[in-house]
Amino acid sequence: MKVLVVDDEQLVRWFLERALKKWGHEVTSAPSGQDALALLDGSSFDVLFTDLRMPEGNGAHLIKQVSDMPQKCKKIVVCSAFITSEMAKDYESKGILTLKKPFKLNELESVLQRCEEDPQV
Repeated sequence: MKVLVVDDEQLVRWFLERALKKWGHEVTSAPSGQDALALLDGSSFDVLFTDLRMPEGNGAHLIKQVSDMPQKCKKIVVCSAFITSEMAKDYESKGILTLKKPFKLNELESVLQRCEEDPQV
């Protein structure tokens, strides 16, 4: 799958890139929502992993923008330490998956598997 990782924390981007590439995915990353939107302007992705809290272009804004252009990204995964159970339910009702930081590799793998099995989860 073609994956876009958006997180202002370089270590998180590196970790996700490394794991996803190891599993055979094509990965592009961006440090902000603004940079991600610029990448989406010229390309499309199967999955978007995004943090919620970022200084330049927060994740909520990015999710709204990407949701309005489904041809650019099939699946969205919110990856944040600040996800409450209520937020997770709300996102899931909109077809958006969640991954609470810190997460384990098997949790990441499980979310990816859900994306592959049903891109419209």
